[in-house]
Amino acid sequence: MGKNLTKRSEDYSKWYNELVIKADMAENSGVRGCMVIKPYGFAIWEKIQAGLDKMFKDTGHQNAYFPLFIPKSYLSKEASHVEGFAKECAVVTHYRLKSAEDGSGLIVDEDAKLEEELIVRPTSETIIWDTYRKWIQSYRDLPLLINQWANVVRWEMRTRLFLRTTEFLWQEGHTAHETEQEAIEESELILNIYADFAENHMAVPVIKGTKTESERFAGAIETYCIEALMQDGKALQAGTSHFLGQNFAKAFDVKFATREGKQEYVWATSWGVSTRLMGALIMTHSDDNGLVLPPKLAPIQVVIVPIYKGLEQLDAISERVNPLVKELQNKGISVKYDKRDTHKPGFKFNEYELKGVPVRIAVGQRDMENGTYELARRDTLEKETVEADGVVAKIEFLLEDIQRNIFEKALNYREEHITEVDGYEEFKRVLEQKGGFISAHWDGTSATEDKIKEETKATIRCIALDAIEEAGSCMVTGKPSSKRVLFAKAY
Repeated sequence: MGKNLTKRSEDYSKWYNELVIKADMAENSGVRGCMVIKPYGFAIWEKIQAGLDKMFKDTGHQNAYFPLFIPKSYLSKEASHVEGFAKECAVVTHYRLKSAEDGSGLIVDEDAKLEEELIVRPTSETIIWDTYRKWIQSYRDLPLLINQWANVVRWEMRTRLFLRTTEFLWQEGHTAHETEQEAIEESELILNIYADFAENHMAVPVIKGTKTESERFAGAIETYCIEALMQDGKALQAGTSHFLGQNFAKAFDVKFATREGKQEYVWATSWGVSTRLMGALIMTHSDDNGLVLPPKLAPIQVVIVPIYKGLEQLDAISERVNPLVKELQNKGISVKYDKRDTHKPGFKFNEYELKGVPVRIAVGQRDMENGTYELARRDTLEKETVEADGVVAKIEFLLEDIQRNIFEKALNYREEHITEVDGYEEFKRVLEQKGGFISAHWDGTSATEDKIKEETKATIRCIALDAIEEAGSCMVTGKPSSKRVLFAKAY
């Protein structure tokens, strides 16, 4: 099974697209801009889902589900929200088809026009806040901490598997609070959950920060984000958490009786991550041989490949391997014993390397005689021979070490690709020649931000939460600036 992947250094975009397809993660569908997530890719998404879902529930959130369709009038109620999403909406106008009179096929029945058009949800704030109006009467109903796992549609002209598709899977949290401070704390709590998951499960280092006014979520007072850096020097927004103030509560008249008996509007947040995390996972760690998956998210953490001649040898190997499989499974390690007789060991080695399985075990006749196993780790491709009685402990060590190693490798890459600049010409040069995050002073105006974006295609990815106060001058206008912000070209 030859991989024949384009090298990252030759064409990073082509490498990515080929890898997603050849590693059997996803493929383009018959619907333009939409993808089919294949079982191996979906198994990774399920692990992402399970990990985040537990973190949400551990902090008091509950799952619910809201309609796919949103009446157009709902979307119109919050002005900045509708302005932000209007150009991306898919609209349902009719509810029935009929056969054409000339027999040419199905056509829309013009008599089945909806009284009010329905929007296929691009996000669910409006339908959810219309619902919350019925659920919230008093301070006793707060906080309301709801999440949903769903699909959304945002019409895209240029799509790429996992990174930007017309339909994608995500979770969206929507919470209501008694006070402004509680809502802000909720937004920050979720930001920290996202960062924790990205770093400790995905092994992807992220920078926590806030967005500029022009980059905020439509209808938000503040947008918190985590930003990651891919191997090609481009940034990827990996998750966002929004403090919505009382904007949606006022738009949908969601009030509650306070402890003092007064009527006040609730304070709101919304937050989400999507299948875009799959793209982050691929582009942060993988290499020219295929996927490199963090053990915590790998569908198969250990694969065992027997090397044998004839059924007698295979039976002997299986007799030794089967108890090992059970022991690993009892420790919560996902393991596959691949004894298919339709493919040679070399093919299997290639396949599992391409799919990013963290640890591969080979066992042949020599290993049987010597009481050993050959272990190979996916991140470094190093091999070693291990005594049978120490193999379980070694596998446990390798899974932890691979998780740590790929995080440190990604962190080192990011640290090497954060560059401080003071002048605009230097900024342009670093952007083209080195890429990565560029730390620079900015005068705080949208006009300067737009000028930089128009001239360089770089955007302000975030104002880092840990950015230190530092008097300086905007690299473009020379106007005063109190702290540096992070620019990058981005996905």
